[in-house]
Amino acid sequence: MSKFNAHRITNIGVVAAIYVVLTIVGGDLSYGPIQFRVAEALMLLCFFSKDYILSLTLGCFIANIYSTVGLIDTVVGTSATLIAGFLIYLFRKDNSLSRMIVCSLFPVVANGFLVGAELNLVLKFPFWLSVGEVALGEFVCVTVLGVILFKLLSKNKGFMKLICSESIA
Repeated sequence: MSKFNAHRITNIGVVAAIYVVLTIVGGDLSYGPIQFRVAEALMLLCFFSKDYILSLTLGCFIANIYSTVGLIDTVVGTSATLIAGFLIYLFRKDNSLSRMIVCSLFPVVANGFLVGAELNLVLKFPFWLSVGEVALGEFVCVTVLGVILFKLLSKNKGFMKLICSESIA
């Protein structure tokens, strides 16, 4: 199914909006050196459909307009989300727990290094400390929270029908 229909466009917009709201409501925990951006758990939607690469990239861009780091975060942070989303989608092969865990590490690494470098360059925070702090927040939100959440939700056929525009083995 390659055509965009009302259902797919609605899902893309709703997920982007949810990402923005969760990030902004998260306040200081969503931005800065120690990030605990709960919205990042949504990155695992890319495991189920390529549509969410667009959703989450757009949502991240809008949320990062409010970043305490400045507008550079709309480029760097959004790029990390785009890269991670593509990698999650490309490396999914089946709906196994082990594959989802592996895919959940792409946002950890992409955000850790890109946002960590951004914090180092813009705010002069120590590079490796920034990488580690951002990666730790991503790990908790995506690999721990996200994997648990999506493995539980993927057992619900109604939920899967709602979020999937394509099949996964």
